[in-house]
Amino acid sequence: MTSPPAPPDRRLSVAPMMGWTDRHGRYFLRLVAPRALLYTEMVPAGAIVYGDTARFLGHDPAEHPLALQVGGCDPAELADCARTARRFGFAEINLNVGCPSDRVQRGAFGACLMKEPDLVAACVAAMRDAGDLPVTVKCRIGVDDRDSEAELQDFVGRVAGAGCATFILHARKAWLQGLSPKENREIPPLDYGRVHRLKSDFPDLEIVINGGIEDADAAAGHLARLDGVMIGRAAYRDPWCLTEMETALLGPGPAPAVRGAVIDRLIPYAEAQARRGVPVKSIARHILGLYKGRPGAARWRRYLSENVHRADADADILRQAAALVETGDARTAA
Repeated sequence: MTSPPAPPDRRLSVAPMMGWTDRHGRYFLRLVAPRALLYTEMVPAGAIVYGDTARFLGHDPAEHPLALQVGGCDPAELADCARTARRFGFAEINLNVGCPSDRVQRGAFGACLMKEPDLVAACVAAMRDAGDLPVTVKCRIGVDDRDSEAELQDFVGRVAGAGCATFILHARKAWLQGLSPKENREIPPLDYGRVHRLKSDFPDLEIVINGGIEDADAAAGHLARLDGVMIGRAAYRDPWCLTEMETALLGPGPAPAVRGAVIDRLIPYAEAQARRGVPVKSIARHILGLYKGRPGAARWRRYLSENVHRADADADILRQAAALVETGDARTAA
């Protein structure tokens, strides 16, 4: 029998983001931040149990440490997902209790589950009973009119009682009606203080904060009071911020010193994927922000955007784009 997986280091992680943390995006982010915990896109439990499991869960070993986020509300299906996640080598299985999209609500999971803490607790218990993979929950600080501090404490307390020791909180409430998923990431105000107080209320739980964290100073400020920070949209708007955060939060390590080193390592991956029929545009779309704020960043983005859709586009597009970045920036400047 194999030994239980070691709990992943959650001090720095990248949020599950639909359309962005696919396997190519994760491979790129791993080059930028070698030690951050990465999450898959949210995968519906039914797709894992009844669909093409390998297509949904397949990944490159280089992506590790890697956590699987699932969406669902059926304890038996989620238990099956936990067993499958262990078989595929994931470091953690995370239950989505934060997504407010209409599609997710129609499936009776995501943020609407915050109104049903006992069902979430049953799901967590089933997943834990299915094996030894760490089970975590990602949620909001409230939903609709169920957004008092006492209600959040009650939700966390009940789910923790079922065996969940790690909660990742997007520090905004969610409105299930009237706001799009994008608006739900921007309009409800951030309330970091509520997450900090939750840690004081449950000092034995691992509490990770998510939402609006843009730079290393902000991340370090949260880590001084909490157990981890999860970075969302900033990770693709300005991927290099992850390199800076990793060094600030985790200390010196294998993070790349220059952006050009990331491109040098990404090109062989793009070439290998091309041999499998994956177009370079599927990879290049994840790297448009790599040179954000640097001289030549506009040329980099424009060249990639204008050329990756060509029928003959291949990994050389990445080389050519990097060569357009202002002299010295790609190779010698961080």
